[in-house]
Amino acid sequence: MESITLTLEMSVVLGLLAFTVFLFVSEIVRIDLAAILVMVLLGLISQIPATSNVANVSNLFDGFASNAVISIIAVMIIGAGLDKTGIMSKVAAIILKRGGKTEGRIIPIISGTVGVISSFMQNVGAAALFLPVVSRISVRTEIPMSRLLMPMGFCAILGGTMTMVGSSPLILLNDLILTSNASLPEGQKMELFDLFAVTPIGICLVLTGIIYFVVFGRWVLPKGAKTGDGTSAQSLKEFLKNIYGLRTDIHEISIPAGHPCEGKTFDELMQQYHVYIIGSALHGKRWFAPVISTPIETPCRLAILGARKEVREMVLNEGFTMHTELDVFAEDYAATKSGVAELVIPPGSGLIGKCAHDLMFRKTYGASLLAIHRDENTLSYMQTEDHEPTAVGEEPFHAGDTLVIHSTWESLTRLTRDRDFVVVTQDFPREELRPRKLGFAVLFFAIALSMILFTDIRLSLCLLTGAVGMILTGVLDIDEAYEAVSWTTVFLLASLIPLGMAVQSTGTAEWIAHQILSLLDGWPIWSLQVGVAVLATIFTLVMSNVGATVLLVPLAVSIAIAAGGDPAIFALTVAISTSNSFLIPTHQVNALIMGPAGYKVIDFVKSGGIMTILFLIVSMTMMNVVF
Repeated sequence: MESITLTLEMSVVLGLLAFTVFLFVSEIVRIDLAAILVMVLLGLISQIPATSNVANVSNLFDGFASNAVISIIAVMIIGAGLDKTGIMSKVAAIILKRGGKTEGRIIPIISGTVGVISSFMQNVGAAALFLPVVSRISVRTEIPMSRLLMPMGFCAILGGTMTMVGSSPLILLNDLILTSNASLPEGQKMELFDLFAVTPIGICLVLTGIIYFVVFGRWVLPKGAKTGDGTSAQSLKEFLKNIYGLRTDIHEISIPAGHPCEGKTFDELMQQYHVYIIGSALHGKRWFAPVISTPIETPCRLAILGARKEVREMVLNEGFTMHTELDVFAEDYAATKSGVAELVIPPGSGLIGKCAHDLMFRKTYGASLLAIHRDENTLSYMQTEDHEPTAVGEEPFHAGDTLVIHSTWESLTRLTRDRDFVVVTQDFPREELRPRKLGFAVLFFAIALSMILFTDIRLSLCLLTGAVGMILTGVLDIDEAYEAVSWTTVFLLASLIPLGMAVQSTGTAEWIAHQILSLLDGWPIWSLQVGVAVLATIFTLVMSNVGATVLLVPLAVSIAIAAGGDPAIFALTVAISTSNSFLIPTHQVNALIMGPAGYKVIDFVKSGGIMTILFLIVSMTMMNVVF
């Protein structure tokens, strides 16, 4: 193997690589700022005559228009569009119904699903689509996002190894093999891999990732915060207890057909047991904040807000059935959709002197009145340590009263425009779901996916087609599309692309490869294959996996032929190992999940270090077993 001379440009690039790793690991500055700083340094160094070949300054910002970055922007918009229709909340509800509320059951379902999806579409697309799902699951289970997103992200990367169209390196592999065959003697030509040739390897890698996080997750995953949607609001239970001394929670009960209470109104039941009926379900339909004068029909389910003691007493006395957790009402009363808010009656309000019953408060405002705070006193149906129960619905409103309500965030957003109230609560999700746009969202998602699977059109253009279609049909407006994009992720990836190009264009990558492979010269074939896998792993951390594959496949083929090994297996080793990208957040998926979960680089080093070793062991073992 010919030796390659280390040049000044190569030395500079090696220094920048070391500086980048230092910034990432030390986190002296934010990781996206570190990437921008390295890009700027790369451009400035290229202005010096002696190092003018380090980077082409005219192409320095091409990363912002790269296929990968535009694809990520488009897929974030598509994911936000699907989420805006409410479909992702339904997916989250299905997963919770099947998986319960424990990490050990939720992680395999989410990660396995994303792994399978990423076997036929780009892994960053699969991860981006499931971000809203994981956010909702996090809120409803109070499992931190940081405990769920890393297993999902890693399995999205691993899922790309399940088919020959699951990742860019595997898509390229057969083309690179054809190119290499042109220079090989007839007897040494390599066979092409069919679509599912790598499936056994990919399945084992995905299973390894799932088992790793289920068994060792409690030690390797960061603890994180308990909210999954970025809001800082307390749960309904904590809020009412801490602020108003009301010890309460939401319970779901069933009333059987023909029960004697049929015909009694919700208000009568509420006053009898000092609880609130904040939801009802009958014949497959659900009502949020039903009108309290509504007569009970059976069989039905009710969402009851009250102290567990009072709710249990009502259930025992009346012969109702109490469910251990929310089922029918799980989605309606998730923190992402509804919660507790405070309103103040201002002087001059048209509501002064009127009571909730007069106003048909629930029907008019779509919210349940829970309490009135007035002159240091809290009036409520529920009994507290200091106050007896009060028929709060019949209490006339005074100027300055603080009303505590339970409302959907959509209804609360409407109340902010009502001059009869001053909405005190400001930190709530102000999103307007558009379920009527579900058809358009699914249509353009299907169009984008079909273009990816069945045409040779550039990935970014396929995804932008779906994103623009959703915007034009009103699934999202253009401002919401901009808000859906994680610009931290965009700048991180776009700023690192020039460094990867410099590593390749200056010959630094080839020099590193030759140095490592020369050390392995004369070693057994299996150790050479491991060396190639380790080399591909290192390269994919500092440059694109496509660039690493294009550079290393010809080298791997040459090594295999010289050592008497199978060149096709060595080429496959490179294409598989470029998915072994878990140590630092330079992979698109890792960059995507870093912000929402609040990960630091050290979190990837800690969790990804073990995953990197497991990947090498499992992939090497399975490749030799299968082939």
